[in-house]
Formats: sequence, C-alpha cells, structure tokens
Amino acid sequence: MYRRRDTRRDLLVAEITAELRRYSVDAQHIGHAFAGLHGLGTTDLHALIAVMDAELYGDPMTPGRLGRQLNLSSGSVTALVDRLERAGHIRRDRDATDRRKVLLHYADRGAALAMDFFRPLGRRTDEVMARFSDEELETVHRFMSAMTTSMREHRDAVRAARTGTPSPPTD
Repeated sequence: MYRRRDTRRDLLVAEITAELRRYSVDAQHIGHAFAGLHGLGTTDLHALIAVMDAELYGDPMTPGRLGRQLNLSSGSVTALVDRLERAGHIRRDRDATDRRKVLLHYADRGAALAMDFFRPLGRRTDEVMARFSDEELETVHRFMSAMTTSMREHRDAVRAARTGTPSPPTD
C-alpha cells in the first residue's frame, strides 16, 4: 500500500493527500455533531449545506435541483423539505418572477443555530487564513476548487456505477 517516496514532490503529494483525508474526516465529525445536536440525519445535513451553498452563490436552490444533487426521488425531497421546514432550518419562497417556482432558503432560526455552533470554527479558520498572503490564498483556492471538482466527478461516477444510470451534473 505504501510506496517509497523518492522525491520531495512525492512526499509533498503524500502529505497533502493525508491532510485532505484527515480534514475530510474531521469535517464529517463536526457536521455530524451539529446534526446530532439538532436531530438531523445525514441527508438533512447535506440538504442544508446544498441550500446554504446555493444561497452563497446567489442561485437559490429549488426542490428539483436538490433532489438531483442528493439523488433523491421527488417524494423523498418533499418529505425532506417538509421536515427541515417544520424544524425551522429552511423556508420555501415563491420565485418573484415565476410564481410556479419554489425556492429554498436557509431560515433565520436555522442560520442562527448554525452560526452559534460554527462560529468558533469560523474564528479558527479566519486565524489560519490570516497567516497566508493573498497570492498564497489564490493558489490554495485554485487547488481546492480543482480537488472539489475531482471529488464530485468521482462521487458521480461511483453513484452511476452503483445505480447503473448516469448521474446528472451537480452544482
């Protein structure tokens, strides 16, 4: 499983890969701790993250898109959205330009719970980023974006192999 690392680059790639794996596991533990405190399941947590990310990028989530992203049936998405709405984590709004379209948004109560829980992590993240120059952060951003794209492509390929059908691209 382990091979000899002959060059500095080989060692660096191995170290970065190990750090990404540890980061992923730790992030999952933190996410599950938040979910556990608020009675959320894994799919609930993934849905909240998808809604939050969509809002962050100025492209509010729709139930249909959420279903495609989480690989859920229409009925499962409805139950998920109902559950998260009842718990105060998200809200449904009609699109101002197309009243037939439903948009999902992080609700104030859900946002407050997330802020309270994740604020200490946010401070730690800010402290770490402050130690890097703008140019270094540009490089890290480019690297993380490429790694995220690669991971999502692999996730979609695994999903397609498991279900026997191609997965639609995700946001």
